[in-house]
Amino acid sequence: MGTAAALPDIVDGKTAERLAEGQAIQAATILGQPGGWAVRIRYGSTERVIAAQRAQRARLWRNLNTAATYVRDTLGMDRFDVDATAHDPGAVDRSRPDTAERQRQAHEAAEHDRWFRAEVQKTLDGIADGSVRLIEEDEWRRISEARRAELLRSIAERSR
Repeated sequence: MGTAAALPDIVDGKTAERLAEGQAIQAATILGQPGGWAVRIRYGSTERVIAAQRAQRARLWRNLNTAATYVRDTLGMDRFDVDATAHDPGAVDRSRPDTAERQRQAHEAAEHDRWFRAEVQKTLDGIADGSVRLIEEDEWRRISEARRAELLRSIAERSR
């Protein structure tokens, strides 16, 4: 069962944790796979591989240490086997071309947030020191109605 094609059925991580809590897991094996490490558990006469979250495929840990930590800490198994027969660390390209765009957008959002907060603070400071005047609701309604009327006149003139 050392190759990716020969992996047995899967079991979700929460079920595996419940099996571990009930001390039903009899054995665990960390299986080398192309691009990472899978974990196979045996309970009763059944063998299953831990599934990726919300997926119908085996979960792969990037390195042996994290897989071993999962087996030891989450499944509570101090002794387990390691089968590196099918392990090929270079088999999966883990590059994320969308990461640069996502980071750029995050930086732009953070910059906009800083700008916006600074503008709000300037306005609050201006209100506090009297350099910014508050406009009453009735006055604002008259101003906005006048602007709207001007815009409608401008649109009407252009459409002639």
